[in-house]
Amino acid sequence: MNSKYLSLYGDIVSKIEEGTFPTNSKLPSESSFMEEYDISRDTVRKSLQLLEQNGYIHKIKGKGSFVLDFSKFNFPVAGLISYKEMVEKLNLHSKTIIHKLELETPDSNMAKLLDLTDDGKVWRVFRIRQINGKKIILDKDYFKSEFVSNLTKEICEDSIYGYIEKELGLQIGFSNKEITVEPCSEEDKQLLDIEDFDMVAVVKSTVHLIDGSLFQYSESRHRPDKFKFTDFARRTW
Repeated sequence: MNSKYLSLYGDIVSKIEEGTFPTNSKLPSESSFMEEYDISRDTVRKSLQLLEQNGYIHKIKGKGSFVLDFSKFNFPVAGLISYKEMVEKLNLHSKTIIHKLELETPDSNMAKLLDLTDDGKVWRVFRIRQINGKKIILDKDYFKSEFVSNLTKEICEDSIYGYIEKELGLQIGFSNKEITVEPCSEEDKQLLDIEDFDMVAVVKSTVHLIDGSLFQYSESRHRPDKFKFTDFARRTW
């Protein structure tokens, strides 16, 4: 039984990668696979479940299984890299859309996250990242104004980190990250091309300068089929 469902899984993966089953196409029905491979419905379903777990297909109740774009973008977890640096490294066609750019007094929760005093202000910057024509990331950033005194639309469309390091002369040091999978919010649905997905991958970060000063809180919300988060780990003794 195991060899049968893995055999079907391998055949479908090969057909997806070679383009026989192209991106966004609907896979044949369970009954078709049962007849072609002379296997049970349970075996077919185990194969489809493994395909969905590994990001090759997306099952929609009542409609069938659809092929995803399996060429996901590597997003490093351990490194501290700007979005601009990432898209240049991966040679992606990208556009940044500024949704919000405001200097404001933060609410109590944000003030606590950024360890702000009562009179501290933050820049709130919401940017939609469009890659290959699809709006697939919502970046929500908050910068302490004591470190970043001014931001413009042009700076935010280009690279805030580049501006901080090259123009302000500050050295970005390290960050603490938390990665979760959360239900899509109404904001996600309105601003991103969510399609049939009901979950997003969320990376929450607090970012510090080289001297340890906390200057940024970031929440990056990703459509789950387009990104995989990567890390390199070495065992220490």
